[in-house]
Amino acid sequence: MHQFIQQWVTKIPGTAGYESLLTSSITMVVIAVLAVISFYLVKYILLRLITKLITKTKSNLDDILIKHQVFSRVAYLVPAFLVYKLTPVALSAYPALSQMIVTLAAIYMVWMVVMIVDALINSLLDIYYAVDISRQLPIQSFAQVAKLVTYLFAIIVVAALVIGESPLKLFAGLGAMTAVLMLVFKDPILGFVAGLQLSSNRMVGIGDWVDIPQHQASGDILEIGLTTVKVKNFDNTITTVPTQSLINDSFKNWRGMQESGGRRIKRSIFIDVNSIRFCDEEALNRYRKINYITEYIDKKLAEVQAYNEKSNITLDSSANGRRLTNIGTFRAYVLAYLKNHPDINQDLTVMARQLAPTEAGIPIEIYAFSSDKNWVNYEAIQADIFDHLLAVVGEFDLRVFQTPSGVDLRRLVSPSS
Repeated sequence: MHQFIQQWVTKIPGTAGYESLLTSSITMVVIAVLAVISFYLVKYILLRLITKLITKTKSNLDDILIKHQVFSRVAYLVPAFLVYKLTPVALSAYPALSQMIVTLAAIYMVWMVVMIVDALINSLLDIYYAVDISRQLPIQSFAQVAKLVTYLFAIIVVAALVIGESPLKLFAGLGAMTAVLMLVFKDPILGFVAGLQLSSNRMVGIGDWVDIPQHQASGDILEIGLTTVKVKNFDNTITTVPTQSLINDSFKNWRGMQESGGRRIKRSIFIDVNSIRFCDEEALNRYRKINYITEYIDKKLAEVQAYNEKSNITLDSSANGRRLTNIGTFRAYVLAYLKNHPDINQDLTVMARQLAPTEAGIPIEIYAFSSDKNWVNYEAIQADIFDHLLAVVGEFDLRVFQTPSGVDLRRLVSPSS
């Protein structure tokens, strides 16, 4: 093509002495036109045809490649390749200008290759996150490292093109810059190592509910990156936590609860010590009418009576022998109530226990697991249980401890009020 244009230019009258300039200029215009035509051919004909074929396939993998514009970016690579290959021939008479254009075309191609690799990595991430295992083994940090290495490699290649040296020489010189690079990329390196530990030990995953008190974060993990972890708090704010802090500091992951058979209920009712007493016959007759503990009372009374008779204990004093107490009977009722509750998982621990006395009274602690782990439903189940127990505690002649309020103090001063 260059020779044909040169022969044609020499036949034009008045071009003597300018043949080389005109030939080079016309050739470059032709190359530019060919580059534009190739761009439109690839982008608007070839890529559209490929897109139509891809949309007809059942797999969504190729659709993800289209979404991230992997194919469309190839269209920007083709014209640059034509300029890179044809310019040395067109500007053979002007080597300095030819070298500059070729270098610019090469830099542009390197940049476009980086963009294609970046889009491929994003596509692979989308494909991976469509798999269930991605929740337990996030690879966002690995993808970011791959991008970082790609961009670093591209910068070295571009620098080599600008100074006209082999990229291998620049790579060899990186050894002397290791200390500087480690200082510059300290956070990404620490984040990458932390990401490896988080992923290999499956400490956290996308969607896990975590509590990180040091950073006032409590919510679901949105993203595990190279240097940061994004947590969406329950007030819909986003907390960004350094990745390495999940290794260096402690945090709570609620995944175990979510994967288990229930969510724990662990709360106490504080009983006023002054309301605790032994059960008399009248109280026991009332308690027998409560369905959940009728059998318990009869069984316990028979056990107590047999023990007292065997030990020849006289019951003249309430301190002698064994007797039923209202707090013990209430504790038995609480346990029976939990055992019969439809929303309590009976395959896990169900317990009503008495804890050590405190200045606020004697705690009767409920320890059980709700079958429904949804936060809203769990709170409703827990509230219903304690609503019932707080309302029924008076049936056992017990009082719930409560710190005196202003109303209570006024009643002490003015009993009539």
